Amino acid sequence: MDELILLKKEYEDLARERLGVEQKIVFGEGNIGAKIMLIGEAPGRFEEEMGRPFVGQAGKNLDEFLKILDLKREDIYITNVVKFRPFKVNEKTNKKSNRPPSKKEIEVSKVILFKEIDYIKPGIIVTLGNVPLKAIVSDKASIGEYHGKIIKVNGYTIFPLYHPASIIYNRSLYDVYIDDLKELRKVLKNGGY
Repeated sequence: MDELILLKKEYEDLARERLGVEQKIVFGEGNIGAKIMLIGEAPGRFEEEMGRPFVGQAGKNLDEFLKILDLKREDIYITNVVKFRPFKVNEKTNKKSNRPPSKKEIEVSKVILFKEIDYIKPGIIVTLGNVPLKAIVSDKASIGEYHGKIIKVNGYTIFPLYHPASIIYNRSLYDVYIDDLKELRKVLKNGGY
């Protein structure tokens, strides 16, 4: 656990020095001996407020996801590639809204992500959406191409899924998402990773 505290501090310093980030860091959490590691894109507003990954609507979708897999949050380790909320400010309303992380934010954040993965040593990494898939596999990787099947890259076993939030915005992905979860459940039950 001390190692994760040190990694969080290292990330805070890196984000401040290389990206000018001053806001709250939402570091990974969960079972440090987990066989399964979930990696998302970046925290949103609720995650920033609560200081925890995957709360709010994305957290509700994650809970449904875990139920289908017969898992509990405490069985897994959850983190994001970027560990602070990327946002833009609406000039008219002066309100913050989420934005995708920039290439630079992802590149700087990957350094700590790989250290985090190496510390947890999961048997399987479930990437949620394009950002973590590209961060771990390659810039050319696409969730549309790889979702729902195991890929092995750089010594990691990866099972890419659409991000749970994507089904909030695109209900047509729901059936695909559920089918992918059922496939992941089979993989986990058979220890096929």
